[in-house]
Amino acid sequence: MYNSKIIGLGHYVPENVVTNDDLSKIMETTDEWITERTGIKERRWAKPEDKETTFTMGLQAAKRAIERSGLDKDEIDFIVFATLSPDYYFPGPGVQIQEALDIKTVGALDVRNQCSGFVYAVSVADQFIKTGMYKNILVIGAELQSHGIDKSTRGRSISVIFGDGAGAAVMTREEDNTKGILSTHLHSEGKHALELATEAPGMGTRWVTDILKENDPTDLSYMPYMNGTFVFKNAVVRFSQVILEGLAANGLEKEDIDMLIPHQANLRIAQFIQKKFELSDDQVFNNIQKYGNTTAASIPIALTEAWEQDKIKEGDTVVLAAFGSGFTWGSVIIKW
Repeated sequence: MYNSKIIGLGHYVPENVVTNDDLSKIMETTDEWITERTGIKERRWAKPEDKETTFTMGLQAAKRAIERSGLDKDEIDFIVFATLSPDYYFPGPGVQIQEALDIKTVGALDVRNQCSGFVYAVSVADQFIKTGMYKNILVIGAELQSHGIDKSTRGRSISVIFGDGAGAAVMTREEDNTKGILSTHLHSEGKHALELATEAPGMGTRWVTDILKENDPTDLSYMPYMNGTFVFKNAVVRFSQVILEGLAANGLEKEDIDMLIPHQANLRIAQFIQKKFELSDDQVFNNIQKYGNTTAASIPIALTEAWEQDKIKEGDTVVLAAFGSGFTWGSVIIKW
């Protein structure tokens, strides 16, 4: 069997910066309130007039990742696209990427695991490469969330958190089994699904026409519901467990971690994990302060920035970890 390794990274975020002070002008909130609870200072929200979408942002990130990989686009064998905010209910954005890149008719798979989406997508790509089925796989995480959230005071517990953006990685075959992605670890616990959820408009026998007629402001079809305290408590436990699981699977200890890149859900979660694992600021990369929670895009954006800033070097043990709606969670252990 082969290992897989990341040979190209890229990210893209909209130009429009929305600060906490900007939000205080359209809802009852303050910079202090948001910063204290989430650590977020600003986020990127695509302007409608710019006509940016999940697909177009993912495409920009993908192009940069492919260019940095040194591969020709036609060497890509497969596409995996993680998102909760596709341009269309169906088809998914994977096929849009295949068409836009004008590459041969490779397979395209969409992953709907929300905040854990990129970790799941990397795991899928890793398995395809390990078995020899494909050699070069493009993995994308992208989200356009700002157009679908309630920006009034009613929705502030959600709207202040989420941002738009995209990140991408090109993965390829590595014949040295001591390098690249050493292992991935995935979990779910569906009994807590509704603690962080958005109902589909056509769920059950209620259709879009019914929802519009009822005009119920508490309807979950209009915005996500999140039991914040419950999600936080589960996140810190599952983050720790799945990181330790990954380390143990490879005979590693927490002291072996050179760089931890957690899903950027809440700076307080990342700080809790950092303290528990006794990691320095140089061993954990956070950028939620300037991007907010970009869901499936958060890890690839952070991974790209960490690499661009030379915070990751060859031979480093890099750990990716995520927790989110589902509940789903996972980790990736990498020898860079």
